[in-house]
Formats: sequence, structure tokens, C-alpha cells
Amino acid sequence: MSQSDVRLRNIQKSYGKVNVIHGVDLDIEPGEFVVFVGPSGCGKTTLLRMIAGLEEISGGSLLIGGQPVNDLPPSERGVAMVFQSYALYPHKTVYDNMAFALKIAKTPKAEIERRVREASEILQLTEYLTRLPKALSGGQRQRVAIGRAIVRDPKVFLFDEPLSNLDAALRTKMRVELATLHRRLGATMIYVTHDQVEAMTLADKIVVLNKGRVEQVGRPLDLYNKPASLFVAGFIGSPQMNFVAGDFAAGHGAATVGLRPEHLKVAPGGGIKGTLKHAEQLGNETFAYVDAGALGEITARMDGTLAMSPGAAIELGFAPEHLYRFNSDSQRI
Repeated sequence: MSQSDVRLRNIQKSYGKVNVIHGVDLDIEPGEFVVFVGPSGCGKTTLLRMIAGLEEISGGSLLIGGQPVNDLPPSERGVAMVFQSYALYPHKTVYDNMAFALKIAKTPKAEIERRVREASEILQLTEYLTRLPKALSGGQRQRVAIGRAIVRDPKVFLFDEPLSNLDAALRTKMRVELATLHRRLGATMIYVTHDQVEAMTLADKIVVLNKGRVEQVGRPLDLYNKPASLFVAGFIGSPQMNFVAGDFAAGHGAATVGLRPEHLKVAPGGGIKGTLKHAEQLGNETFAYVDAGALGEITARMDGTLAMSPGAAIELGFAPEHLYRFNSDSQRI
């Protein structure tokens, strides 16, 4: 399987006078699984489409495998894209859907056969090759779309929120399949999602985007443990980090402090006093929503069940090393 590096140098995108991507610099190494993550409107899909050649680059340089590709059409960039919608031909079989681009490129029949068979084995689609898309589940259809990309042997795979149309259980299964596929192929993959769980579980490297700018780049656990800003701290981690300003933060030498729900424990004398508003008992863990007065609403995530009822007084504590401090510019200190 081919693999290639991707280099973005001061990449910009404008629609008329409106700038939506503001000078992105990024290095993606051969064989890396890189995830672009961020809220709706942050520019992640636009950036992916610029790499694919589906959106014109307004400024900067894009290199794939060391070659400038700004002016190359999508077909000559060595990339293959898997979209949110499966975009399969409903009247063609699985085999013909996967073979279609190769037939258009006049690839020899024996080579088409070899590539489709190989991809179908990797994706466990061999027994479905004669079926039409309507006879497949959502997960199987998405695998066909991925197979259509694999047979092209691209330098770079591009995924645009490929799991968002699947139900929760199937998304989890497909995450495992994608991770396994990446390890098997060793290919360079760039993946867009708004789901930080997908980002954390799939990525070698996460690129957090905010309003068309790169907020932070790093390995998943580095972003979790060492978020550079309030934005990253609030986006990475589920449930979201608790933020407290005012006197409590000032007492810790910060404009804002952050505490992850999983780092809070019921602890008499712990320092955060409040009233239990609601407890979500999930069996293996409990989410406790606490009205902490001037500190606002605090969420705590704890193991097992919580033997308390709504309205009960509760006190939460935390280890000092789990307190995140941010300055008035929202940067971590």
C-alpha cells in the first residue's frame, strides 16, 4: 500500500472577502492517522476538501509526497476520499461499485480483479460482492465505500465524517475496524470528525481547529493531559471539563481554572460544597450534577453508584495536580 507525507504551508481559504482558513501550517508524516476535529464551522471539512482538490486553495502551498499539488486536479493528487454519505451506485453490485474507478481508468481486467478481491478480503466483503447496496447494512455500505478507495491504492486516504450516519453501536464497531484497517494498510489517513471520542480513539495525531485556525496539534493523550487553551480543554474529554472563574480561580492564581469530571471525588473537606441536582446511575459509573453555588454547576464522574438523592448536600475534592489554570487570554499557565 502506498503512503506519503502531506505538508501544508500557510494554507488559506477565502470566499470573496470572507476568510475561513487562516494560514494553516501542518506536517503529516507517511503512514500517520491524523484527525481534524472541532465544532461545526471550524473549517475542518473545508481543509480536507482543499487537500482533496475539491476546494480551490486561496493562498499557501500544499505538498503531497514532496510535490506541489495546488494546481493539480483531484485525480492527479494520489488521494482517495470517503464521504459521509456512501454515494454508492444503487444499480451496481458491490464488486462493480468497487471496480468502477479502475474501469474508468482502463485498468487491465486481471488487475481490477486482483485489487477488488484483495480489498474485499481486508474488509470482509467477499461474500457480498454480487449484492446490490440495498441488500447491505449501513456498516457494510460504508465498508464498500472504503473498499472503493482502497482499490485505487492512493498515497493518502481522506475521510469526511464517515461514521456520522451510523447508529452508536455500529459507530463503535466501525471505529475498531478503521483502526485495524490502518494498522494493516500502514497508509496515510486524514480523518474529519466533530466527535472527540472518534478523534481520541483513532488518531496518531489530532489537529484541533477553531474558527479556521489550528488551536493545538498533538497525540490524543497529550491533548487530554496538556491542553494549551480553554478551547482545547473544553473540547477534548467527555463529559466536558468544568470551568470556574471568579474568586475560586483567583485563589489559585488564574483567571479560570478547569477540573475534569473524572478527577473529582466525593470528599468531606474537599473544598467544593454544593447540592446534588441529579445523578445519572449507569452501573459501572455515575455522573453527578452538582449545584456549587457561586462556582456554578459542576459535573463529577465517579465509579459505581452514588448512594445519595437529589437535594442532598455533597462535597467534592480533587488532587492539586489535576487543577488546570488558564490566564485571561484563555491560554494554559
